[in-house]
Amino acid sequence: MSRIGKNPISIPEGVTVEVKDNVVTAKGKLGELTQEFSGVDIRIEDATITLERHSEKKEHKSKHGLYRALIANMIEGVSKGWTKELELVGVGYRASNQGQKLDLALGFSHNIVMDIAPEVKIETVSEKGKNPIVKLTSHDKQLVGQVAAKIRGFRKPEPYKGKGVKFVGEEIRRKAGKSA
Repeated sequence: MSRIGKNPISIPEGVTVEVKDNVVTAKGKLGELTQEFSGVDIRIEDATITLERHSEKKEHKSKHGLYRALIANMIEGVSKGWTKELELVGVGYRASNQGQKLDLALGFSHNIVMDIAPEVKIETVSEKGKNPIVKLTSHDKQLVGQVAAKIRGFRKPEPYKGKGVKFVGEEIRRKAGKSA
């Protein structure tokens, strides 16, 4: 049995979950998310969701834990939301936003202007003496992670000085440089 798949999911107040024709729909105060599934049975009893797989095939075993995690992430997303914070480390690195347009100055000859999906709320924080921070918030965990990875991909942190775009709290493996 999958350890993750066996765990029941509790449904918080204000969230409704429906299962119809191999599609799970979660609605909450922050939005609505849907997920298709196969190979598992989803049961909703009282305020808990349990998943059981159809058989002991490898395919069904792998989907058991996967769909449990996806449904749990959907429920947490529509009730609390997901947030990712990116930090710009480097001299002259700046970030600003006008609505859903993110403007990044990352040491290239031109600024990078990126349109952010409307489901993701974006906020930039620039304090004097501190690195600029880009804060992404949404009800969809996958979308927030994808947008954050795209922004990080413009200038990944390098191992010598640590310059680049990194997640807040991320540890960068540092290298020693030349020895004279």
